[in-house]
Formats: sequence, C-alpha cells, structure tokens
Amino acid sequence: MQRLHLVFGGELTDPTKTVFKNIEDIDLVGLFGTYEDAYNAWKAHAQKTVDNAHMRYFIADLSRLRDDAPDADAGA
Repeated sequence: MQRLHLVFGGELTDPTKTVFKNIEDIDLVGLFGTYEDAYNAWKAHAQKTVDNAHMRYFIADLSRLRDDAPDADAGA
C-alpha cells in the first residue's frame, strides 16, 4: 500500500488548541510518499515560523483515511 503524508500549517486561535484562525490561510506544503520526507518538510516550515507561538505545522498520514478493504455493500 502506498503511503501519503500531507504537510500543512497555519495560525491557530490559541496555541493550546488546534483550531485555525482562518482556514483560507492554511499553508498546504505538499504531499510526500514517505514519513521522512514529510518530516523534513514539516521541520523546515516549522523552523521558519518559530517566533510565532500561534503558528503550527502538522503531518497527516492520509493512508489512515483510506479504506482499501473491499466494500461488502458495493456491487461488482
């Protein structure tokens, strides 16, 4: 199974929560085929914004959102 990792970030309303201040301003860094590549991109972007306590970047493992099992309800 191919694994895809999405790196994204933005300014949060409160640094103790994960609620974005404005979802239209979310920085979509990109999709990466390995966690290592995603981590390196995350780290580079997070370090650029280290002075802003409200700015956070995240790595989402998109393969966890997929259901590769055959759907019993789906017709052939």
